[in-house]
Amino acid sequence: MTLALCPGSFDPVTNGHINIFERTAKMFDHLVIAVFNNVRKTPFLSIEERVQLLQQATAHIDNVTVDAFDGLLSDYINQKKANVVVRGLRDQNDFFYETSQMLMVKRMAPNVEMMYLMSEHQYSYVSSSAIRELANFHGDIKGLVPDCVENVIRSKYNLSNN
Repeated sequence: MTLALCPGSFDPVTNGHINIFERTAKMFDHLVIAVFNNVRKTPFLSIEERVQLLQQATAHIDNVTVDAFDGLLSDYINQKKANVVVRGLRDQNDFFYETSQMLMVKRMAPNVEMMYLMSEHQYSYVSSSAIRELANFHGDIKGLVPDCVENVIRSKYNLSNN
């Protein structure tokens, strides 16, 4: 069985992430979406909220499991005996950032393959940080995030439906 991991903070998950998960799930026997806490950022949603939202947003994908981890990605890869790590890319900036990160992971988990999957063009400008900023200033996030995420963000910011 080929097990793929899609690690990320997903704070919050966007429709771009969901698109990457749907496409990745078609390529592998099983996909684990692995949520971690990015120590370089102050979290918007708790790990538990992110896991719950990801479970709701990916319920339509049969071969997906959502999990959370803390620590080194390489340790998690080895623990899960993953074959592949898939990272979504929006543009060349993501490529440069992800390449340095993945080379370090590959050094510590040499048996895993690293794969990049380009975002489809309609999601190339959507990021979790952009969603947080839009929500903070009461901008419209409809269509950029799954409905369950939109509802949670609206509740957190006390936003009305536009």
